[in-house]
Amino acid sequence: MATDTLVNLWESLAKLPLVMLFKDTRNVFNVDELAVEIAQIAVPAALALAADPVASLIDTAFIGHLGPVELAAVGVSIAIFNQMSKIAIFPLVSVTTSFVAEEDSAGKSSTKEDASLEDGSVVNKEMEELLPKSESTHKSSSASSISTKRDYERRHIPSASSALAIACVLGVIQALFLILAAKPVLSYMGVQSDSPMLIPAQQYLTLRSLGAPAVLLSLAMQGVFRGIKDTKTPLFATVVGDVANIILDPIFIFVFRLNVSGAAIAHVISQYLISLILLWKLIEHVDLLPPNIKDLQFSRFLKNGFMLLMRVIAATFCVTLAASLAARYGSTSMAAFQVCLQIWMATSLLADGLAVAGQAILASAFANKDHDKAKAITSRVFQYGLILGLVLSNLLLGGLQFASRLFTEDVNVLNLISVGIPFVAATQIVNVLAFVFDGINYGASDFAYSSYSMVLVSIISIVCLFTLSSSHGFFGIWVALTIFMTLRAFVGLLRIGTGMGPWSFLRS
Repeated sequence: MATDTLVNLWESLAKLPLVMLFKDTRNVFNVDELAVEIAQIAVPAALALAADPVASLIDTAFIGHLGPVELAAVGVSIAIFNQMSKIAIFPLVSVTTSFVAEEDSAGKSSTKEDASLEDGSVVNKEMEELLPKSESTHKSSSASSISTKRDYERRHIPSASSALAIACVLGVIQALFLILAAKPVLSYMGVQSDSPMLIPAQQYLTLRSLGAPAVLLSLAMQGVFRGIKDTKTPLFATVVGDVANIILDPIFIFVFRLNVSGAAIAHVISQYLISLILLWKLIEHVDLLPPNIKDLQFSRFLKNGFMLLMRVIAATFCVTLAASLAARYGSTSMAAFQVCLQIWMATSLLADGLAVAGQAILASAFANKDHDKAKAITSRVFQYGLILGLVLSNLLLGGLQFASRLFTEDVNVLNLISVGIPFVAATQIVNVLAFVFDGINYGASDFAYSSYSMVLVSIISIVCLFTLSSSHGFFGIWVALTIFMTLRAFVGLLRIGTGMGPWSFLRS
């Protein structure tokens, strides 16, 4: 009886949606078909996503040798620019990846059906046997020609055209806003008119804003490439652009003596280079001029994009508020926060490669109603996320104390950095899982839940930021950011683990 009870209990637990995440853990290190599919998307995507933060880290290292005031000034400006870019483009990139993956999957299914009708039907085979050999050969050659033409024909994906059009408009709006409102925005961030950070921060932010159209356009194109499961092209473009940035940085900063303005100019040039490469390659694969204006689907983009805009504004406000609170404690605090934040974001974005792979493959699986594939990819990506988080935590905990001296030689800044290092290292697991769950829920087109849950998480985190920063200063800011990322990971787990929304099939 006791054995039967235990067996029944085990069978009941095995049916819980949460248990699905730990399914087939023994296969997590196997190089099977699923692992290869994830790796082909995730590895190039992770490298491409990490390339820009790494370039920003190198920027920070160069600027750090100009002095703590310049380092802090650029830190504030980068925080403003990056958060504005996320607000403008992140919703668009996320919905673009899902929509393009769905349309591309539908297009491939249609192509396969057409191919079977043209080339593989029984009637065609019988006709070939009845026809003279010359006619049969001509028919076979004609079919081969049709197939070849289909292989090289550019894909018709209306979502790609929609994404690029919206990105161009948003890029121009962002550039104009930041150029015209640089001083008030910096003041809001804690850089007042009597602060030594104001002039270098304003110079950097104004020049960096000229690259906003290129940044948003390149990110939108990366969303398209992710949707068609091509993450190698964005990696190539990003690496070329970032290498150019790294080469130009010391030339403009030290040789031409442009200081922080030189760093901004180098970054803008690199961003336009990335956009040109991506556009050139995208035109080869996708028809960017839809035959009908209705194909642009602006209403679909705006509806889902607005939901994610709420999410991004909520998340962005938390990080921007943290930077603002650090700036209010002076240039030393802001300089230390800038170094810790750049490392925190650079390593965490490695997890976004897994999120991109999960989103693209899941979107196709949900489009084809392939629930078995959806469960398999979800559990595998989650398990990879756990492993990646553990590896990153151990690497950072051991190496950051020594690496921090690459960014600054100021003793006071280094002392504050040592306070933030344990948080940067310890939060890697929850950071990775937060990103992974975002990608999984986007793949299921669960945009509404992602938005509302983030708003709730942000409200709690904002209260923690104000409370803890006022009582514990720099230490309190990092405690609050840790709470923020932990809550993000929890709400992502909650949706899937309870089998709610699009995951209701897990309870059947």
